[in-house]
Amino acid sequence: MRPRHTAPALLLPLALLLAACGGASRADGSTGGTGSGTDGKGSLTLNVGDQKGGSEALLRAAGELDDLPYKIKWSTFTSGPPLLEAVNAGAVDVGAVGNTPPVFAAAANSRIKVIAATHSRSDGEAILVKKDSPLKRPAELKGKSIAVAQGSSANYQLVASLKQAGLSPKDVKLNYLQPADALAAFTRGKVDAWAVWDPYTSQALDQADARVLTTGQGVVNGLSFQVAAPAALDDKKKASALKDYTTRLARAQNWVFKHPDVWAKAWAKETGLPEKVALDAVKRTRGTAVPVAVDKAAIASEQQIVKTFAALKLIPRSFDFGSFVDPRFNGDLPPSSTAPRSYGKAK
Repeated sequence: MRPRHTAPALLLPLALLLAACGGASRADGSTGGTGSGTDGKGSLTLNVGDQKGGSEALLRAAGELDDLPYKIKWSTFTSGPPLLEAVNAGAVDVGAVGNTPPVFAAAANSRIKVIAATHSRSDGEAILVKKDSPLKRPAELKGKSIAVAQGSSANYQLVASLKQAGLSPKDVKLNYLQPADALAAFTRGKVDAWAVWDPYTSQALDQADARVLTTGQGVVNGLSFQVAAPAALDDKKKASALKDYTTRLARAQNWVFKHPDVWAKAWAKETGLPEKVALDAVKRTRGTAVPVAVDKAAIASEQQIVKTFAALKLIPRSFDFGSFVDPRFNGDLPPSSTAPRSYGKAK
């Protein structure tokens, strides 16, 4: 998917523009993964789905890919939906996604299991307006046009924020646009507001004359997940590797909080983001994540997303989210309600 009208005010890196195009696939008919190398040694290979600047970059920066007792074969995907298609097909053993793609995949009866989670601040989940906009609070969005990527975490954050303000999606004019086109519409004043997520939030604030109308803090659950293939979990050797892999990810996330500048520089190099924007996104959202258990509270929170999207008919059915969870790696992780870390008040 190529952006049709990329605005000069905010030239997002191509990798991030592609990552916004949910459901994109390769021309050869596969589910979107492209090989990007192998780490580790040994006879066992764990096939890991990733996104640009995601788990591989994080683990490498934190030194967690050193001395792997098994191999990791990385496949890079444009976004969560095609990554979960690959998990469902058994082409990938595990991959990282946000809080919404598993809802859509599970609604389609995909063969997936949520096995690990992190809880982040949601300041980066924002509804943006232009600095000179007369809009001051969410209730004033009534009758206004809002750009949002359909079925994304921002879509849920928008619906939840409207509800909190006493509004429903019927009270606004929704423009379902992927971030590239949403950016163009926002920059040119074709929409009154834009519901989006980090690092787009940080970049729009830095370069697109935007300001925050409201954020997802206290509105959305701030959860992200590692999602595995049931067949990999049923294989004892792969299950052991998955346990080690999720443990390394947890350590890497702890490292990020202590080294935000180092990670921001590595992330910027990997994605093409300006270093300032990367650091803003790390301190606003990405570096605040705490590894947590996939517990009853997390399941209940995701069930609310299921209920919301089913009512809006964005998914074909309601279902029990808990049936798509495998909590075996919870161990002594803190509950999902554990407060995220913070670098202080977000800019």
